[in-house]
Amino acid sequence: MLNVGQGDAFLIQTKTQNILIDTSDMDERTKLVNELEKANVSTFDKIILTHPHADHIGGMDKLLKDFTVKEVFDNGIISTSKLYLNYMKAINADKNIKHSTLKAGDILDFGDGVKFEVLYPTAELVQAVNDGKQKTDPNNESVVGRLVYKNFSVMFTGDAEKIVESNIWADNDAKKLESKILKSGHHGSYTASTENFLSVVKPEVVLISAGEPTDKRGGNTYGHPHLEPLENYLNAGIDSENIFWTWKNGTVVIVSDGKNFSVAPEIEEDWVEEWITEKKKNSKK
Repeated sequence: MLNVGQGDAFLIQTKTQNILIDTSDMDERTKLVNELEKANVSTFDKIILTHPHADHIGGMDKLLKDFTVKEVFDNGIISTSKLYLNYMKAINADKNIKHSTLKAGDILDFGDGVKFEVLYPTAELVQAVNDGKQKTDPNNESVVGRLVYKNFSVMFTGDAEKIVESNIWADNDAKKLESKILKSGHHGSYTASTENFLSVVKPEVVLISAGEPTDKRGGNTYGHPHLEPLENYLNAGIDSENIFWTWKNGTVVIVSDGKNFSVAPEIEEDWVEEWITEKKKNSKK
């Protein structure tokens, strides 16, 4: 989990591939590039864009300009976003970059026995939105997928909210949703991470990608992470020391051999209880 402020950027590295899930926001491009340079990454085999909001695709133009990108994946839903149109124009103009779309049931090969099982969106949803039969709702059209490596797994949720969590739970065998790591939905918003979803995913570690709380436009003006999901994590039996937030913990590196895994935050800080106390205090004002 790269520390890129108010946005998402998750770097996955196997022995043979570099994969990036989301690219942070436009004004966080310098942070993104710095993090990638620290990891000695100059080439991406795959970039997955969960949905076309700026805090998820804002770094694409920089990556396409200064890095080697072999293939880009998105949810296949046509957007009028300027950032979306720009990156589509760029990859369509470069014959060396392949563009593919993802839907529930697809499986991507990340190399070395690592796979990415796509859980959302459904092909029916994509078609309905593109045909104008259903109003677009980018958060709830996010690519949701589960990275699997032997007995290790990570649930990536984009900005998917409660309704998507419910749909995924209803459409899949609960055993196939269990994941050691959960990427907190929608930057730790109250709109995601229901108790029911947590009961089937059963994460041991939660990753929250969100910036420093601020009143400045473009930053974390939302107060992420919210009280409800944090309390849900604790009620689900997740230790507060296993909940990581980029603003408090910096970049978080997880390494797994497919059986065991380790978590190494850039900054060691157990911030959850204090943040919950502050949230409760502010809610009474």
